[in-house]
Amino acid sequence: MTEIAADLWPAPTARGPVDVRVELPGSKSLTNRELVLAALADGPGLVRRALRSRDTELMAAALTALGSPVSTDGPDWSVSPGIGPGVTTPTAVDCGLAGTVMRFVPPVAALRGGPSEFDGDPHARTRPMAGVLGALRRLGVEVTSATDTLPFTVAGHGSVRGGAVTIDASASSQFVSALLLAAPRFDEGIDVRHEGAPVPSLPHIEMTTACLRGRGVRVDAEPNRWRVHPGPIAARDVEIEPDLSNAAPFLMLALTSGGTVTVPGWPFATTQAGDALRGILAEMGGTVSLDADGLTVQGSGTVAGIDTDLHDVGELAPAVAALAALADSPSTLRGIAHIRGHETDRLAALATELGGLGADVTETEDGLAIRPARLHGGTFATYADHRMAQAAVVVGSAVEGVLVEDVGTTAKTFPGFERVWARLFEDAARG
Repeated sequence: MTEIAADLWPAPTARGPVDVRVELPGSKSLTNRELVLAALADGPGLVRRALRSRDTELMAAALTALGSPVSTDGPDWSVSPGIGPGVTTPTAVDCGLAGTVMRFVPPVAALRGGPSEFDGDPHARTRPMAGVLGALRRLGVEVTSATDTLPFTVAGHGSVRGGAVTIDASASSQFVSALLLAAPRFDEGIDVRHEGAPVPSLPHIEMTTACLRGRGVRVDAEPNRWRVHPGPIAARDVEIEPDLSNAAPFLMLALTSGGTVTVPGWPFATTQAGDALRGILAEMGGTVSLDADGLTVQGSGTVAGIDTDLHDVGELAPAVAALAALADSPSTLRGIAHIRGHETDRLAALATELGGLGADVTETEDGLAIRPARLHGGTFATYADHRMAQAAVVVGSAVEGVLVEDVGTTAKTFPGFERVWARLFEDAARG
């Protein structure tokens, strides 16, 4: 019997149509936005059904270190605001590989009275940060950094002037969200204008403005410009929606197995980018329905290729690329050059790893071209990227012998993902 290395996880393969329901954990994007707002609010609050993952626990630890303790003991996390000029002790913030921590927290750190040192995982030091750090400097915040990436230090002086600032957010919508979230506490609020190539992942900025408005903050938005007025951030008890982007591999299992997958609790209206899965999976051959029971996708046993612009929903690209590699017609994924700057260069990584399993994949200037090919088993590296691991299991659901390197990296947004995934196949096998 061939031995499998300890860090390689055999992705299960469907032996027939599955018929399963999958409960998803809470949204990372919403959890971390609401934690930041709760830490800056005018009173204590709760974040109900908070996602418990590496990224959200890093955010909770960061806000606690800055002076707003976050209790993560139960499913509902309590936050006690305290960030301000009276907090002068030097502190350190571990960003891990979390873009939301390394970008959302520096403007918050500028509101305290002491220095905050930021660093993270080795690959985090390659992720773009200039949009946030440059904007903070232009707003009068003292930031020390050798390269405008991690590591850097924010010298908080208890307040931020705020006002008008122009940035290039073409590398990440998080540059905009980072400034908007802390802006109600700035003396003049903020007036952010974007100049450059189109901002990716606009639904995430819409999510940010919706969270702010939900706490009574006045936000004006127009194309490439967002203004947040100064004022209190109301304390709230908020409930976190399921993480719709994490639904991608589960819903795709319906197509790869010719079965049926239901995700209960899918919201009828949401700002989450993952809601785009409804249209994407319908175009790729699934029958999609949303009702009070949740979102249900039914597959026919075949997968159709797709020609689509994923600019606004780039986080879905790895899973969509994996599904496209199983399709019976070509696919073109466009508008996603920016995902080269995510946890890894996702375009290069997808071309390499899918190609290693026999897929016919070519990198383009802003995406991937994928043509039908016969796939086979092999090792799929994940580059410490949770979305790459999810792409691997999509392929593995239809192709035997896919070994996923470091599947545990999915804990970034979905702790226990591999156990939940494997259980679906066990349940299907029992009938």
